[in-house]
Amino acid sequence: MPARRSSYAAAATGRRHRVASWSAILAAGALVVGCSSSSGSASGGLIAAMKKAGCAKVALAEAPPFVTISSDGKAGGYLPAVTADVLRSLGVPKLCPEAATYDAMIPGLQARRFDLLPGGLNITPERCQVIAFSQPLTAQHEALAVPAGNPHGITSYAAFAKRPGLTLAVFSGSSQEAFARKNGVKPSQLVTVPDSQTGIAAVKSGRADAFAAGQFSLQSVSDHSIKVIVDQSSPVSVIGIGFRKTDLAARDAFDKKLEQMRSSGELGRLYARFGFPNPNELKGLDRSAVSPNCK
Repeated sequence: MPARRSSYAAAATGRRHRVASWSAILAAGALVVGCSSSSGSASGGLIAAMKKAGCAKVALAEAPPFVTISSDGKAGGYLPAVTADVLRSLGVPKLCPEAATYDAMIPGLQARRFDLLPGGLNITPERCQVIAFSQPLTAQHEALAVPAGNPHGITSYAAFAKRPGLTLAVFSGSSQEAFARKNGVKPSQLVTVPDSQTGIAAVKSGRADAFAAGQFSLQSVSDHSIKVIVDQSSPVSVIGIGFRKTDLAARDAFDKKLEQMRSSGELGRLYARFGFPNPNELKGLDRSAVSPNCK
């Protein structure tokens, strides 16, 4: 469906979100990119380093069906599944996951606490200034979880700007937080949460009037006391796997395997297996549509 894919790329081009703490992240990125060597390059590159370590250290945030973390700390969900498949084909046997908030992922990557980021970061122009992304693995609109019956009649993020008494739960440092602020939502209206479960709980307890997340994260919520509102005014967002800019060789090797999965239809089948209804949209996505910085 070429026309639909083109609309996704065009919508992604309009995405100009501001993400919290970008000045600190940019500064950290500048320091790391300015270094002449890295632990990866010193050991023959990131992929060689991960092979030697026996796993890839990754940061994850609970956001089904994109990412799940079991009680014993094992990674699940679509993004870890794709990442693990690609890395196995490159000789890295498994993922070593660690839970992290979204605003901690990029600083942790730059500090070499993590090898790469399959935790669900949207590709944005701001993030592309400090890290490198794989080609996109998803496409979705932003959405809001509200109490069943939608007592406040919320239909978009902009509704919160018009009604300052309403509160919105967001992941700290997320693109949803940035989109809310872009639409005039005041910082005092935002309630930061670490994961989807806490966001839904905030709505059910009345601590927040809505919880903001990607549409497919929220549409996976099987709770009859919650209603999901897709903000059709939001630009289409795409998720990629994050790498340090000093590890472009590893990113490019990852992309090569990812493209093989895309061409064979394996990526689309995996996407559909995790419940996403738009697998055909994956065929027309490219990170360069988000920003010229995303190369």
